[in-house]
Parts: sequence; C-alpha cells; structure tokens
Amino acid sequence: MARNKHPEETINLILDVAFRRFMEKGYEHTSIQDIIDHLGGLSKGAIYHHFKSKEDILMAVSDRMTAKSNQMLAAIRDCPGLSGKEKLKTIFKESINRPVQNDIFTVAPNFHSNSKLLSSLLHETIEEAAPDYILPIIEQGIEDCSVKTDYPKQLAELILLAANVWMNPMIFDSSEKETYCKFMVFDQMLRGFGLDIVDKEMLERLQELTSIYTKSRQSSAR
Repeated sequence: MARNKHPEETINLILDVAFRRFMEKGYEHTSIQDIIDHLGGLSKGAIYHHFKSKEDILMAVSDRMTAKSNQMLAAIRDCPGLSGKEKLKTIFKESINRPVQNDIFTVAPNFHSNSKLLSSLLHETIEEAAPDYILPIIEQGIEDCSVKTDYPKQLAELILLAANVWMNPMIFDSSEKETYCKFMVFDQMLRGFGLDIVDKEMLERLQELTSIYTKSRQSSAR
C-alpha cells in the first residue's frame, strides 16, 4: 500500500474492510489479521498507527454509524409542521427501519465482554442523543400539549435508555418473546405520558432485528 495515502483515506479503508469482515464472520470471530489480509498490502503497523486494538476499530465503525443516525435525528427535530409527539413517533419509526440496523444486528458485538462499547453507548445516549435531539422535541411537545410531563430532561433520558439499552437484545440476549414483553411495557410507559407513538409494525420490526441478532450469535458460536 502506498505510503503517501492521506490518513483519512487510510482510516476509511480500514473501517470499510473491518465492517465487511465483521458482517461476514461476526465481530468475535474477526481478527486483526483477517482485516489486514483484505487491505491490499497495508501493514499491521499502519493499522496500529491509527487504532490500538480491534475494539477501537469497532468503536470507530460504530461512531461512523452514529454520525449518520444523528443527521437523521437532527432533520426530524428541525422539521416544521410536526407536533412534538409526531416527531417522536417519526424518530422511532425511521430509526428502527433504517437498513443499517440489519447490519448492526448481524455484526452482533458481544456487549458482555466489551465494556468500552457499552460505556460508549450509554454516554452517547445520555450525554448526546437525549439532550441534543429528544429533549428539544419533548419541550416542543409540552408547548403544543402533545406531551405530558413536568420532567422533560429525565423523560428524554428514560425513553432513550429504555429503547437503546433495556430493549436492546445485543445487551441482554433477549428472545423474541422477551422482546415482545419489553415492548408492551415500553408502550404502556409512553402512553402514561400521552405518547401513543409505537405500533404493531414497530414491534414486528424489533422482533425481526432480534431474530437477526440471535441467528448471528448462534452462527458465531459454531
């Protein structure tokens, strides 16, 4: 691999190849050498110049996906003509139906053995997504009377923690049945705040993603 390649291009190449290998073999069964073998001559030293470990590569892949997700969240947050409740429903629908979700659940990283990845998810949820995207929508919903709460900041955090962590089968290895039960409780909780924003289509999609994750984990265990 030529040494005069721009660092950004090298990093993007590593992330592109790593993501494809994670997709094909699963994160747990992909080694640094697997990635190197598909980089067209890039050395192991060149990889470690940019990333300390395979875990750091996964974090960078995840960050790149999060950046695209945040663009979608910002567009909905700033969309005129929708009530706060309508924006929340749109966010849930668009988030769960993004094609990249299939890729994420197929890669199936093991959060139980990857505390750094779990910590990153919690930090992004509480410190970035909740205050930057969900809180402004809830505050709008309070003003237009489509959301009922005296604690908008805490509700924003609770909604995202429940959706991104508690209902995430990659964290708790939930079965489709367990996913269904959690979804029902999530729905009841939201309705208590006047938010009838999740529906059967979203439930079926969440169960589909759970199935994708379960099959990927079973395949990796063989």
